[in-house]
Amino acid sequence: MSQRGAPHRPGGVQELSEARLLTEYQLARGRLVAIAHGILGDLGEAEDVVQEAWLRLRRTAATDAIESVTGWLVVTTSRLALDAVGSARRRRETYVGPWLPEPIVTFDPVGAPPPGDPADRVTLVEAVSTAVLVVLETLTPAERTAFVLHDVFGMPFGEVADIVGRTPSAVRQLAARARRHVREGAPRFDADPQRHREVVAAFTAAMEDGDVHGLLHLLDPDVVLHSDGGGRVRAARKPVHGADRVARFLAGIQRKRSYRPWPARINAGPGVVLSRDGRPVAAVSLTVVDGRVARVDMVINPDKLARTGAPWKDNP
Repeated sequence: MSQRGAPHRPGGVQELSEARLLTEYQLARGRLVAIAHGILGDLGEAEDVVQEAWLRLRRTAATDAIESVTGWLVVTTSRLALDAVGSARRRRETYVGPWLPEPIVTFDPVGAPPPGDPADRVTLVEAVSTAVLVVLETLTPAERTAFVLHDVFGMPFGEVADIVGRTPSAVRQLAARARRHVREGAPRFDADPQRHREVVAAFTAAMEDGDVHGLLHLLDPDVVLHSDGGGRVRAARKPVHGADRVARFLAGIQRKRSYRPWPARINAGPGVVLSRDGRPVAAVSLTVVDGRVARVDMVINPDKLARTGAPWKDNP
């Protein structure tokens, strides 16, 4: 029921106060950043897009009626992210070395505490792993948007069609093509959280000890490791193939640097964060297939680790 004397908009929609807008925006923000991140593959750009959506909401609500604040924000965020995809990809064409998506990190209850305010940490609704994000980079902007909005966030094809400017039938085809590419390009991973915890715990212990044999036991024979240093730090410029080479590569890193590994979730999947002197130096995403690690994605570019946070301190 509307308050006495409150102004109304056409169609009986009540004017929304600044406080009401802010509350609904804050409640929706995690979902909005996740949508933008899925479309763009860059957390910083995703947060910029969501901030712009908020500014537009404030301007629009001052002049127009809005029946659903969350719905309006989802549509606006999606359109802004789609518009920004082209420029984001052009910047990656000049990226030094292999490109991996910026890690969104949350820590397991056992081990390190979560960095910062949990309300500010965003994951892709436990849906899009690092390996899938890498495959999404090969799709057209429209295919990527259709996949993220429909397959990941369950948006009806009709609503996605309004965002990408296609017919619902065309969007259905876009999503189907994207789904096929994801199925072919990303390993089919285990979804069992308990298995993830077991693998991550064993991987953490083997990394801490620099244990080649322990790592070999966990790695799929055809495992592939990708390393993203962005030209800022030394990294493998080419993928490392095979369990033996990957195990020795990881153990060699540990023997040289004595990192402290922390169990974590990285971009909705299992992983480990390596720290030294109380700061993160690598986010290691693990793709687990049939109980073994089939893919390792290491982000060591310090620019991409800046948002990870490090409230913990390594033990002496």
